[in-house]
Formats: sequence, C-alpha cells, structure tokens
Amino acid sequence: MAANTNENMLVVRGLKKAFPGGGQVLKGIDFAISKGEVAAILGPSGGGKTTLLRCINFLERADEGTMDFCGMHISLHGAGRKEIGQVRKRTAFVFQNYNLFLNRTVLENVTEGLIIARKMDRALAVDKAMACLEKVGMADRKDHYPNQLSGGQQQRAAIARALATDPEIIYFDEPTSALDPELTGEVLAVMRSLAEEGMTMLVVTHELGFAKSAASRIMLVDEGRILEEADTRTFFEAPREERTRNFLRALSSRDL
Repeated sequence: MAANTNENMLVVRGLKKAFPGGGQVLKGIDFAISKGEVAAILGPSGGGKTTLLRCINFLERADEGTMDFCGMHISLHGAGRKEIGQVRKRTAFVFQNYNLFLNRTVLENVTEGLIIARKMDRALAVDKAMACLEKVGMADRKDHYPNQLSGGQQQRAAIARALATDPEIIYFDEPTSALDPELTGEVLAVMRSLAEEGMTMLVVTHELGFAKSAASRIMLVDEGRILEEADTRTFFEAPREERTRNFLRALSSRDL
C-alpha cells in the first residue's frame, strides 16, 4: 500500500447535505487525505458515501462545509465556477457505471477531454491516452466501442481516462459494483497497481479484500457521519465501535 507522507492534500470540514424530502444525508463530515494515501470508505447503502464523494467534486452542491485542496481554501456551498474548474482540473472521478461515450472508441473516450477541455494538441493527446491505456491493459482495445467491451474493460478504460488528466487525487465510487464477480479482479488489480505507484485515491467500496490490501486508512460512513476511522490494520482487527464490528461481520457473512 502507498506510504503516508503526512502532507495533507485534502482537508474537508463540516460537510453537510440534505435532499428535499430525503432528510439530512451528510450530518457534518470531517476528514483529511495525505498525498500518496489510499483511503477507503466503507458503509451500508444509503449511508452517504456516494454523496460525500459527489459533494467534494461539486457533482452535488453541499449545504455547508469547507475544503482545503492543494493550497486552495474553498466553500463547498458557495464555490464559483472558476474555483470548481480549478478543483476539477486536479481531480478525477471514476463512476460506478463507467460513464463512457457510447459513440466514441476507447481511444476517443480518453482523448476527448484532453483535446476539448484542456486544449491539448491532438497528437500529444493520443500519445498520452495510449500510455494510459497501456497502463491499464487496454491498448489493444483502443479502437473498440464501449458496447464491444466487457464491464471490466469499460471500467479500465474509464480509469485510463481519469489517469490521462494527471490528477492529484482520484475518487472512485464503487468501481466494481456493476461488474460480475469474475470481472472484478481485473479492475481491482489496476487499482492496486496505482496504489503501489503512490497515486492518491479516495475509494468508496464494498470490497473488503481491496480495502485490506491497498488502503492505508479506512472510514466507516453510516447515517451521514464517519462513525469510525482508523489505519487499516486497527480497523479490521480491533475496531472500537460495536457498529463497525456488526458491519464487518455482516459483510463477511455474505462473502464480500
């Protein structure tokens, strides 16, 4: 797993979010991520994990909270378009369901953002994309369309797209939840490789094996709060909270 350099890249304080008719989803979230760290977020469905990720990348607008990120101090509720753009240029988001353009090839999916959003020369964008596809084992599928790929291949293409932007941190939202079990391993292998290379990652996952082997720190999110946070070994071997122990027993009983 990646070494923790103790240099906080991302600090979130007081994150709150409610949806109309849905009650308070996030009730005051505080955490910090160090450069080179892999932090895993575990928790039951509906506990607020995905909303947390979406708020810190401004895919949802938080009601309250602040974020310190790479020298920027930002209001999670009041950030303007320029600030949001600055954050997104230095982050990447890997979704549950890939979010690939179905009418673009794998290569085009990776180069699109580089050429259009970042104004990169096309030849340079292609070189960059191919290097990233090679890293995730998808270079030989560069001319395929998403509907010609397995779910695992689509997710690896999505990871290549994220890597191509040279992000400071990558957010993963249940990256294997839409995959058949036999395809999960190939995606997790890519993520473990990135962790070993020192990529900073914040990963919402239900894969206990990945969390144990690749994450340096675990957070349990339930009912809109971080109920427990600890280094990986302590979290799994000596959790403080009864809720954590019950959650881990329930997951283990389902062989997750």
